[in-house]
Amino acid sequence: MIRLAGSLAALAILFAGCTAQPAGTDTPADINVWPSAEASRTPAEGRTVLASDLDVPWDMAVLPDGSVLVTLRDAAEVVRVADGGTTRVAGVTGVAPAGEGGLLGIALSPHFGEDGLLYLYLTSADDNRVVRYRYDGDELTAPTPILTGIPKAANHNGGRIRFGPDGDLYVGTGDAGRAENAQDLDSLGGKILRVTPDGDVPADNPFASAVYSYGHRNVQGLGWDVSGQLYASEFGQDRYDELNLVRPGGNYGWPQAEGMAGAPGLVDPLLVWAPKDASPSGIAVTAGGTVYIACLRGERVLATTATSDGMTDPEVVLDGLGRVRAVEVVDDRLYVLTNNTARGTPREGDDQLVSLPLR
Repeated sequence: MIRLAGSLAALAILFAGCTAQPAGTDTPADINVWPSAEASRTPAEGRTVLASDLDVPWDMAVLPDGSVLVTLRDAAEVVRVADGGTTRVAGVTGVAPAGEGGLLGIALSPHFGEDGLLYLYLTSADDNRVVRYRYDGDELTAPTPILTGIPKAANHNGGRIRFGPDGDLYVGTGDAGRAENAQDLDSLGGKILRVTPDGDVPADNPFASAVYSYGHRNVQGLGWDVSGQLYASEFGQDRYDELNLVRPGGNYGWPQAEGMAGAPGLVDPLLVWAPKDASPSGIAVTAGGTVYIACLRGERVLATTATSDGMTDPEVVLDGLGRVRAVEVVDDRLYVLTNNTARGTPREGDDQLVSLPLR
């Protein structure tokens, strides 16, 4: 990985300007490269298996009673993990799994205890979309599409959805294999989107549309620290993956730039790394600013913390379980969802939902 020198406050400078450098811009000389030769790969202690034999799991949501809802991408099912067992909640109609598309992200309403509303990001026959449901503890009912028209393809479908501290729903999308989507403000592809719980456009969105930020290749991780700063992980093409600090209206460069461009008008990432070392999917952010990163090709979980000088060098906090799709902070534990039944080499018990102590 590569660590950006300078303080987080200095990132505001990067939003000014109007031109871009082409993709493949050399990495600036004043940033450090990770992983170093001495980077450790150590299995986490205190690991507990919460569920096994999950078929292509993609995302999770923790219910108020501590049980966990998990989406199964290809089966288009939601299952519930509780008391050491897994039960089927519902098959989700209207899902058209193919390639990286299918039943993807899940998020609970900020007022779930009162309204019982649950949101799913799914690939339909025509698009990617966000659909709202009511969950009564036994089944999903009253499907209501609240955001449609997100481009779909065999890959780069994005899929993570999370409610922010402002109560709005943030949606990470991919460019659907068409890089030009990322810079097209009329397209919902290659963006981070922001809508109200009913799917309306918030009045303070930067472009009077659902678009919150643009120039993204494939966003699959979203999370906030206690100050309300939004972090997002993004798949690179063949040079650099990214961890970004997201601001409304920011242009994150794709396809003009991949990784650190140092170009006016483009926002440089906080961290970059070679796709073979990470390929980040979900992230989880603690109140104190530690970002946990689920790595697919890298087959590990990394942790990096925001400081006044930028982000700390990432540490390996979990490996040995193969590909990792999602992570979630739950009290003083980290929940980890593996992803070996899709492109990896399944092992006995795969795929699994495990928990381990926060570092």
